[in-house]
Amino acid sequence: MALGLNIVERLARARGDLRMGVPIVLAGEGGGALAVAVEALDPTRLADLRALGPVELALTARRAETLKTPPYDGDALRVSVPVEAGVDWLTALADPVDDLRVPLKGPLRPIRGGGAGLHRAALALAKSARLLPAAVLVRIDVPMLVSVEHSLTFLSLDEIAPELARLSPLDEVVAARLPMALAGAGRVHIFRPEDGGDEHYAIEVGNPDRAQPVLARLHSACFTGDVLGSLKCDCGPQLHAALAQMGEEGGGILLYLNQEGRGIGLANKMRAYSLQDQGFDTVEANHRLGFEDDERDFRIGADLLRRLGFSSVRLLTNNPRKVAMLESCGLSVVERVPLRVGLTAENANYLAVKARKSGHLL
Repeated sequence: MALGLNIVERLARARGDLRMGVPIVLAGEGGGALAVAVEALDPTRLADLRALGPVELALTARRAETLKTPPYDGDALRVSVPVEAGVDWLTALADPVDDLRVPLKGPLRPIRGGGAGLHRAALALAKSARLLPAAVLVRIDVPMLVSVEHSLTFLSLDEIAPELARLSPLDEVVAARLPMALAGAGRVHIFRPEDGGDEHYAIEVGNPDRAQPVLARLHSACFTGDVLGSLKCDCGPQLHAALAQMGEEGGGILLYLNQEGRGIGLANKMRAYSLQDQGFDTVEANHRLGFEDDERDFRIGADLLRRLGFSSVRLLTNNPRKVAMLESCGLSVVERVPLRVGLTAENANYLAVKARKSGHLL
């Protein structure tokens, strides 16, 4: 019986390995590399990597902008790591927490020439593991042999790219009735992706008619706003107002998507908050961390709506991008229903940035 893991299983294992600081083996470009996430790197592991060859640091082009270093590979920056550089030096390049206190981190030696596919893959995997998008790599000649000898997760570039771009199928695990203070009677559906990623939830208010456009909202999880009542955003008030409106109209679907912090995860969102305390806006903070403005995948919402039997919606949103995404996925958005609630003195600038830089209609 063959017990080898398929690509979906190996990707799930690779994410866990990166979070623990365990190297993964990447193959491609005529060879391969060992890759470790900078966030989980320790001095012992760095010394082990150095024993195998020169160490290279991979950062995103967004992080390169902050470091004032040209990313010759376009969307990625490769840097030669000096032999005397330690984990603190690497962390300072990956994590912007001390950018203002220690603005000079160079001179950096960008790598030019050769392929950057292994580095791009390492960055994409770090992002998918909700880590800072930064990794160290050491080139190796026989990646499969290294993987087998050291029991390390093996991934080839040919396998990674299409799998990371693919939307993992979602399976409904369970659904149960739930009476809600704001929305009245409803059902909660739990969906689990086949790739082992975060579960997503659909809150069905009342018994909406599948033949008619449903009042719907795609709500991204916000622990600070939804649970703690943060005044820095409008997420909690939007969640509550959407449920209340669905209850008043007698039906609706609220999709609660576990894409915290615009898809960067709660830890990175808190890093962004600390940067906002230094004077950067929400978009600038994401960029300094190495992320794009918005890393969410709204295809999940379209897939869930179809799974629940809906083909047309009245979408509760201030974000035109959500409308465009649903329509590009074949759903009909017959109406955009504004959801303007939750303005506070603490989030006024945040909302202004969403309007000015992200196109929200506020």
